[in-house]
Amino acid sequence: MLDEHDHRALGQRLDLFHLQEEAAGMVFWHPRGLMLYRLLEEHVRQRMRDEGYQEVRTPQLYSQPLWEQSGHWENFRENMFCLPEGERHLALKPVSCPGHIHLVQRMAPSHRDLPLRLGEFGLVHRSEPSGAMHGLFRLRQFTQDDGHIFCAEEQVEAEVVRFVKSLRAFYAGFGFDHVQVAFSSRPAQRAGSDAVWDQAEAWLKSAALQAGLQFVEQPGQGAFYGPKLEFVLNDRLGRAWQCGTIQLDLVLPERFDLCYVDASGARVRPVMLHRALFGSLERFIGILLEHHGGALPAWLAPEQVVVASVGAGAAAYAERLVARLRQMGCRARADVRDESLSRKVASAHQDGVPFLAVVGGREVEGNNVRLRLRDGAQRDLAWDEAVAWLSAACQPAVAG
Repeated sequence: MLDEHDHRALGQRLDLFHLQEEAAGMVFWHPRGLMLYRLLEEHVRQRMRDEGYQEVRTPQLYSQPLWEQSGHWENFRENMFCLPEGERHLALKPVSCPGHIHLVQRMAPSHRDLPLRLGEFGLVHRSEPSGAMHGLFRLRQFTQDDGHIFCAEEQVEAEVVRFVKSLRAFYAGFGFDHVQVAFSSRPAQRAGSDAVWDQAEAWLKSAALQAGLQFVEQPGQGAFYGPKLEFVLNDRLGRAWQCGTIQLDLVLPERFDLCYVDASGARVRPVMLHRALFGSLERFIGILLEHHGGALPAWLAPEQVVVASVGAGAAAYAERLVARLRQMGCRARADVRDESLSRKVASAHQDGVPFLAVVGGREVEGNNVRLRLRDGAQRDLAWDEAVAWLSAACQPAVAG
């Protein structure tokens, strides 16, 4: 029996998603849950546009030679889902990095194109053992808001600082004011020489200090291709989960012979930065649900307004109000069932709807609306005032 505050229980109560053994470690998204998923996706997509990222999409399945070239076959093979194909294998991608590198190779950038920023909502698969899976927090199939920055050496610190300085505001927009930061250095099993790792760690640590970050050291916890900064959020039990990250990679550009043309016409190796804001969208949704106890901020609620009619004569009035709210960009629906107001109030609360608009004979006659908020407060407003107030209240308070 799940605790009522567990994100899996909240997902059932709010009709967002479910998990089942026939697809262990993978999510069945219900319409309301997919709406939340898309809202988060679009929030990051807008940020990508603002920050100069070009959105791309890369294949799900690659042949063994690509993973051998990237180093994943040697260093990450046990976490990959593989399919036999003759003498070699195909593997579902656990990351989007190699695909982005191939795109940059086709772009053949010059120094004028740098920093070159690519982003993808990459569906990835990782072969997690059954005992390690835990709701949305650890899955076999999930989506990364995967971004890669290809830049010159002299641009590295500025790019890292640019990312980390804005991340706290980004998380604060979702109600997370406490973010832990960890610096993860070279693991025992890794690619690249010690000299390459010395340089990568020095650059990343310098940028973190320049950005004013206070971080804890995590020796040996870096990716096999480079050190990383991890941005950690806590669930309701205080357990730490990595969400955002930025990683400094000098290894993969070398392994794929990735170059740009500098001002003198010479071919120069770029630095590759791997970055994510959510990390896993699914994991972030799980943390978000528990953090807010299912009462999501209005701008993220799959349904923002329910207009409940009282009495048969108010149904048409409720439908007109819903139509107007939808024109104003609100996610609204009418509850015109032949049920008591108390049952409609309870239903809206159960669904996590932040605003309930009640309309009965008195409201129809006076062209008014009675609003009920989550905290139980009520207010009577004229039709136009109610529409203006609700449309403003349903917008993001912080752009992030």
